Amino acid sequence: MALFKKIADYLRLIKFSHSIFALPFAFTSALIAASGIPTFSQIFWITVAMVGGRTGAMGMNRIIDRKIDALNPRTKNRELPRGVIKTGETFIFTIIAFALLLFAAYMLNPLCLKVSPLVLLVLFTYSYTKRFTWLSHMVLGTALSLAPLGAWIAIKGTFDFQILPLCFAVMFWVAGFDVFYAMQDIDFDKKHGLYSIPSAFGIKTSLWIARLFHLITIGLLLSLIPIFNLGDLYLFGVLIASALMLYEHSLIKPADLSKLDMAFFNMNGYISITIFVFTLMNYLIS
Repeated sequence: MALFKKIADYLRLIKFSHSIFALPFAFTSALIAASGIPTFSQIFWITVAMVGGRTGAMGMNRIIDRKIDALNPRTKNRELPRGVIKTGETFIFTIIAFALLLFAAYMLNPLCLKVSPLVLLVLFTYSYTKRFTWLSHMVLGTALSLAPLGAWIAIKGTFDFQILPLCFAVMFWVAGFDVFYAMQDIDFDKKHGLYSIPSAFGIKTSLWIARLFHLITIGLLLSLIPIFNLGDLYLFGVLIASALMLYEHSLIKPADLSKLDMAFFNMNGYISITIFVFTLMNYLIS
């Protein structure tokens, strides 16, 4: 029973459920790279790399931000501030996760292994950016955009510019919903000298910035149709994802942030899964 509780504590520490954001886009990229279904081995090691990278990134973020989290009423009950999990334990957990990423990269192909240190650098750097720039949302977006880029390299074994529109789509999509997420900490960030788009520009302007980011996301997703000769099923998936983004934005109003959690988690989970499912159908049915 104690073991299951400890596992649950670690899953909450790294917000394992939020893996639903980037993982479907990694699989979408893998489908496009393979022009169909990749091999089981490729799918397995891409998944291991994704889980290891994201777990390590979240663990490192929790370590770096533990003192800030202890001061913030929204985050003071996280596992590290409460002492449910010790900092040393989290550090070991993080090292193991990053080692898992490196091993998965080794199992995929030489280029994956060569670029993996750069991935670790981006994942490590993000946690510090909110201390000096409101562009931290873009850095987080860049970190998650490595998922489709890594999956492409995992399948192809090469870096190719045509996958970059999908990477940038993920970057702007993540940056947009992270702007939403940062709205709940606007007063805390201002008080403690932390940087975010909401604390720098206010909620109303931030909403328009998030809308612009997601409009760019839609345009980039549509640009993949001629690049990779994707069909009507993919187009239909993008239209559904666009409608979900529109609904997501309708939930957030300057004077009412009560539906922020629903907009952040539920809608974005649906969006990433929708793109993946309809990309999969594009290759299975066409």
